[in-house]
Amino acid sequence: MRYLVTGGAGFMGSNYVRYLLKTYEDVEVLVYDKLSYAGRIENIKDLLERDKRIKFVKGDICNEEFFEYIVKEYEPDVIVNFAAETHVDRSINEPAAFIKTNILGVYSILEVLRRSSFSPRLIHISTDEVYGSISEGSVGEESPFNPSSPYSASKASGDLLVRAYYKTYGLDAIVVRPSNNYGPYQYPEKLIPKTIIRALHDKPIPIYGSGEQVRDWLFVEDFAEALEVVVRRGAKGEAYNIPGFNEKRNIDVVKDILRLLGKPETLIKHVADRPGHDYRYSMRGDKILSLGWKPKTSWEQGLRKTIEWYITNKWWWKPLISDKYFELDTPWSKGR
Repeated sequence: MRYLVTGGAGFMGSNYVRYLLKTYEDVEVLVYDKLSYAGRIENIKDLLERDKRIKFVKGDICNEEFFEYIVKEYEPDVIVNFAAETHVDRSINEPAAFIKTNILGVYSILEVLRRSSFSPRLIHISTDEVYGSISEGSVGEESPFNPSSPYSASKASGDLLVRAYYKTYGLDAIVVRPSNNYGPYQYPEKLIPKTIIRALHDKPIPIYGSGEQVRDWLFVEDFAEALEVVVRRGAKGEAYNIPGFNEKRNIDVVKDILRLLGKPETLIKHVADRPGHDYRYSMRGDKILSLGWKPKTSWEQGLRKTIEWYITNKWWWKPLISDKYFELDTPWSKGR
């Protein structure tokens, strides 16, 4: 089977590519990535050097003409779209890039497939954030969207475009909405790697507001497995939630990391909360469970694996941080 993985040099994309190459002998993978700040060739460099089944093309999904050329040349059986701007903080300060990639980029992919003479399956990676914050219970795939940030609004828009192209043009398209992923190769701006790296340097660890916000955590290798179940057995036109079934308050996530590293909780520093910060995400996973998948990695196991990876792979993250990385101030805490 031939896979075209857009955004395949990012955190989730590169872990999915690793899963494919580890699981199957008869796969070919083309990674298509523009190598923005979070998409790094270092995430897949070792694979490119040792495995002939993977190739890389530098490209932007917003470049419709070039993307169409690649699709026609490669003729993939499956296109998995990870390409996205994903960091909520960045979307608050610079929303334009999120609108371009997460909406117009998805539109470009859909237009290429609409005009295509063959019909690869499209798997579009979304997020649980499209549903917005819920105080109790859990949402299903047909629950209404209620995004709070430019990031989640742009992802919701991409979801709706995919659904519209399935209904209007009959594209073989599926939307996947995972909960918060964590694990190796995650960019240091995200909560878990940021906490690990700051704790290793005995630097203050910022917590937005009270830290009572609840997220559902899923180890990235478990997500890769769930995604492949959808690729192989998912129904055309469906959306699939991929929960971790592991809800944690942000403050407890940080405390667990400090405990495993043997660091004091006095490193925790509460800072001004993020504008529009959602309180809680929680999804039902009936559809993906019915396909025979469930997460294998416990929170403790996944967190230990993640911490160990960052400790033993300092070469990967050290070039990404500077003195500014350890500052506590945020743009909104300064009134901007």
